[in-house]
Amino acid sequence: MERLPADLCLKIFCWLDRQNLAVAQQVCKKWKLLASDNNLWLNLFKDRWGIDQATFFAPVNSKSWKDVYEVQDRCDRVGLGLKIIREADDYYLVHQGEIQRYLGSKRQREGENGSILSVKAKLAGDRSPEDEESCQGLLDKILFFIGDLEVASTDAKRARAL
Repeated sequence: MERLPADLCLKIFCWLDRQNLAVAQQVCKKWKLLASDNNLWLNLFKDRWGIDQATFFAPVNSKSWKDVYEVQDRCDRVGLGLKIIREADDYYLVHQGEIQRYLGSKRQREGENGSILSVKAKLAGDRSPEDEESCQGLLDKILFFIGDLEVASTDAKRARAL
C-alpha cells in the first residue's frame, strides 16, 4: 500500500478541519438558541422537581427559568447554608443556591508563589505594596483551600450515600 505525501495529508486535514469548524459554529448557534428557550427550562424544572415546586419557585422580575433551575440545582448539590464552592477553577460564596460573590480563580493564582523573605518582612513590621499583595494572595489561597475541602467533603458524603 502506497503512502500519501505528507504535504497532501496536511492539506486534507486542514480542509477537513475547516469543514468541521464551520459545522461546529452552526451547531453552537443552534444549541445557544435552544438553551435560551424559557419554556425548555420550565419543562426541565417541572420534570425534575414537579409542578408544585415550579409554581412556588416561579421566576420574578427579570429572572428566567434557566436562572431558577441553576439556583435550585445548586441548592440540591451544595445545600442551603453559606458555603464556598468550586465550579471548574472558579470559587464562589453561595447562600441558598444563589451566588453571593465571586472569590477568584485557581488559574489566576497558579503563577504566584509567596517567598520566605516577604513573610520575614511582615513579621518584622516592614510592609511594602508587594507584601500587601502577597498577604492578599495568602488569604485567597486559604479561601481556595476551604473551597477544595468543601468539594472533597461533599464528594465523600456522596460516595458514602451510594
